[in-house]
Amino acid sequence: MGTVPVGQQLRQWRERRRVSQMQLALDADISPRHLSFIETGRSRPSTGTLERLAEQLEVPYRARNGMLRAAGFAPRHAERPLDDPAMEQALVAIQHILKGHEPYPAIAVDRHWNILAANDAISFFTEQIGSALLAQPMNALKIALHPEGLAPQVVNLAEWHAHVMEQLDRSIEASADEGLVALRAEIAGYPHAQAEEPPAADPDRIWLPLIIDTVVGRMSFVSTITIFGTPVDVTLSELALEAFYPADEATADILRAAGRH
Repeated sequence: MGTVPVGQQLRQWRERRRVSQMQLALDADISPRHLSFIETGRSRPSTGTLERLAEQLEVPYRARNGMLRAAGFAPRHAERPLDDPAMEQALVAIQHILKGHEPYPAIAVDRHWNILAANDAISFFTEQIGSALLAQPMNALKIALHPEGLAPQVVNLAEWHAHVMEQLDRSIEASADEGLVALRAEIAGYPHAQAEEPPAADPDRIWLPLIIDTVVGRMSFVSTITIFGTPVDVTLSELALEAFYPADEATADILRAAGRH
């Protein structure tokens, strides 16, 4: 399959972001006529123009490189493997963050939710899971929702499944990543997916906890997602840290006791 022309890629991203040609042209400081010519292939954009357009549309670095290649230019954003020496300081920072979050669980994931690193407290989620799902590459969402993973322990499974699917939909909308599309399709096909409808949303609730039954009792967590604020590398821009916090005092007590031992 040939490369999709840069103008077509640009139009797809503009339509995905629901931005008109006129608005994008104004935001990128080019004429609407020039933008129209770029999208139809009648004009070839410069690297500067393409970067400005991509910036306004919040196109991920991986996709920006693809647009530059399609326009006949070299990629501008490096994509280093995790074992590249230049990534060492980032990985050290990630390990510090994960370790510093103990006794609460935390993981680092790539763009497809494959777990790259985790702290010791993640064992609360994995201690009853079979070895097949813990083989590399471990996928956080598969572990959470697979019938042989954490799913049988999740008390509010219908709600949590719906939440994960919504999260994936937002990520797909933002990135157009085919790997995420495939992951969503797999998770949607798990046999418990249509077992029950999630309950109506509680208007007084401020977050959705993950409630699980563990060998030490019922635990309830809320989570946050952290990304690097100023990445210029493709790989680094796609890394995220998910940190879990106790959603009630009973969970906090279990985690603190585990941390002391």
